[in-house]
Amino acid sequence: MKNQIEISTTINRPVKKVWTYFTEPKHIKNWYFASSEWHAPLAENDLRVGGKFKTRMEAVDASTGFDFEGVYTIVKEYEFIEYILEDGRKVEISFKDNSDNVVIREIFDIDNVNSAEAQKGGWQAILNNFKAYVESK
Repeated sequence: MKNQIEISTTINRPVKKVWTYFTEPKHIKNWYFASSEWHAPLAENDLRVGGKFKTRMEAVDASTGFDFEGVYTIVKEYEFIEYILEDGRKVEISFKDNSDNVVIREIFDIDNVNSAEAQKGGWQAILNNFKAYVESK
């Protein structure tokens, strides 16, 4: 069994809005980065089992960047997404609808490149950025 990390946040918006902002490329480009020094100039998303996604994350100064991509293995609208990243790691994302808010929980396999703390911090920062984006709309 691989080591995994879990992160979560609560978003004070209806589940349909949270789902839409989480999955539509026009919204993904506005939040899928960990800090203001980064941005996501490209987002593609074929949200179905077997569908692929790709988000390009780049430093604003264009000094570095990378593609974050994978294939969906489970998609349950407004409830759950599972995908496999290019390097074989699995990611699970649940959306718990509490009528006046949504709890998003992500569980992901740790990579062998970065420390667990750095990975948890980076992924949580992206999720926090998502929360701020959705709640500002």
